Amino acid sequence: MSNGAAEAILLELVDESGTTIGTAEKLSAHQAPGQLHRAFSVFLFDESGRLLIQRRALGKYHSPGVWSNTCCGHPYPGESPFAASARRTYEELGVSPTLLAEAGTVRYNHPDPDSGLVEQEFNHLFVGLVRSPLRPDAGEVDDTAFVTAAELAERHSSAPFSSWFMTVLDAARPAIKELTGPHGGW
Repeated sequence: MSNGAAEAILLELVDESGTTIGTAEKLSAHQAPGQLHRAFSVFLFDESGRLLIQRRALGKYHSPGVWSNTCCGHPYPGESPFAASARRTYEELGVSPTLLAEAGTVRYNHPDPDSGLVEQEFNHLFVGLVRSPLRPDAGEVDDTAFVTAAELAERHSSAPFSSWFMTVLDAARPAIKELTGPHGGW
């Protein structure tokens, strides 16, 4: 996606309680100091309780080439976070979740040192299951992996991850533990 196309996409601006207060172009909302906007993060697991992570495509204008959660993005103005998370999971990975459940919200402010962009987000979290073969869009996703909690910790210590990854993962952990069970290691 070119920067011109990215600028044409509108995001919902929100207040500290998550109430919509307006819209802003996607790129401008991410320019320092950042504008608080609605986002979502998805964590999908296979039947073995392994988390699907993705390496963001190298051509992305924001956080290219870093590992992150299954899918993340922004609802269009007026689109529910649930619908947006299912839509983007299909657009990016070519699969629809078998199960998708709300897992709370988290608010954060994470500057990206490489791009200078800022993630100032009110993020809606979702957890679920994926059972279909992945068909990633190469323009969005460079690589994917299913990892256990131990494998994720090892990978996180040695590979670049998105600035928001640990914040959203930690906020989603109670729902992840509920989904994967007491022996999942999450």
